[in-house]
Amino acid sequence: MSYPQQMLKSLEEGDYSQASHLFKKVQSSSTDEEKFALAEELYHLGFLEETQKLYEGLLKDYPEEGELRVLLAEVLVEMDKEEEALLQLEQMEAEDEFYPRSLLLLADLYQMQGLYEVSEQKLQKALELLPDEQVIQFALAELYLEQGKFLEAVRFYRILLEKGVEDLAGVSVHQRVAEALSAGGAFEESLAHYESALESKLEINTLFGYAFTAYQAGYYKTAIEKFVELKALDPDYHSIYLYLAKCYEIEEELEHGVHTVKEGIQHDEFQKELYFIGGKLSLKLGREDEAETFFREALALDPEYSEAGLTLNKLLLHQERYEDVLEISGMLKREGDEDPQFFWDEAKALSQLEKYSQALNAYGEAYNFFNNNRDFLEEYGYFLLEEGKRKEALQIFTKLLTEDPTNEEWILLSERLQE
Repeated sequence: MSYPQQMLKSLEEGDYSQASHLFKKVQSSSTDEEKFALAEELYHLGFLEETQKLYEGLLKDYPEEGELRVLLAEVLVEMDKEEEALLQLEQMEAEDEFYPRSLLLLADLYQMQGLYEVSEQKLQKALELLPDEQVIQFALAELYLEQGKFLEAVRFYRILLEKGVEDLAGVSVHQRVAEALSAGGAFEESLAHYESALESKLEINTLFGYAFTAYQAGYYKTAIEKFVELKALDPDYHSIYLYLAKCYEIEEELEHGVHTVKEGIQHDEFQKELYFIGGKLSLKLGREDEAETFFREALALDPEYSEAGLTLNKLLLHQERYEDVLEISGMLKREGDEDPQFFWDEAKALSQLEKYSQALNAYGEAYNFFNNNRDFLEEYGYFLLEEGKRKEALQIFTKLLTEDPTNEEWILLSERLQE
């Protein structure tokens, strides 16, 4: 039995000390063919340092062998030694039969570093040398998809599909086309490719992509069906629950929506958007206490979540809980939220609490943002009128009349204020 065979047997038996001893025998006594074959075996077994040593030893004796250089570079990449791999690949000659393979590896390395233009140049060069090579076409499609160049990605994926290639390196080409089309906004066209991908293999990420694209396309019943199917397959797939709840909201299946939110929270209690949609659904069902709890939970997770704060304020204003409105508005403003609606909310609350001086200041702040908002101007105008600010009120109602000169109530008010 040769030294390589003995070494592999020792590794199989878990005798690593003996395997290490035999590896030294291989390095000193085995033939080059045996070393090359052993390097391939060790690479697949994950013994990368030993593989590196064998390829480096062979490369010293055969420096013109491009295959050795590429294989060594692949090992170095696996070992996170990208710079060393680049040094090896840069020594490849353009005439070498393994040069296109080195270009592919270089493209991967540059893509990993975010140097997309350089990566594309390497792949285009490889494609010039091997214009029908499917691996190169697929690599270009993947690069364009990662860059967000969806039209270019789809073009290369479709070249593969036209050749009958529906799966490459364990990746569904239909799924990739669907992903690119969906990301580019071609939702309906994308769905057909998702269906083809799922016919070949039921995979949860592909199923989520199909459901989410159906949601984006406005096919909410289809989306619900697919999200429910995915939930049955993997209830821990956290992204399901938010979009499923949104679909139920649109379809007016509100109880299903709230149930979905509560299910989702059991799997991910830190997803603020789930609490927010839960609050909206509870409001539509008239369950104000439940809605408030959801909104406050969302704000507890993110005190800067202005959408939750604004919606909660609407509820609190409706319930005439003005102190609570000031609490929420104050909290959001302290967190740095500059949404002007909070000034308006404060103004309303302060006015109702008869804190007129503070309300006047809040209305003044809000006016900077809502000076073209009819509802705000009307409310502000009446507030000024009640506070005896006749001149300021006249300015507001005059402004309103430029928008609606036939409003009889405003005309009479303006005439009275001018007397």
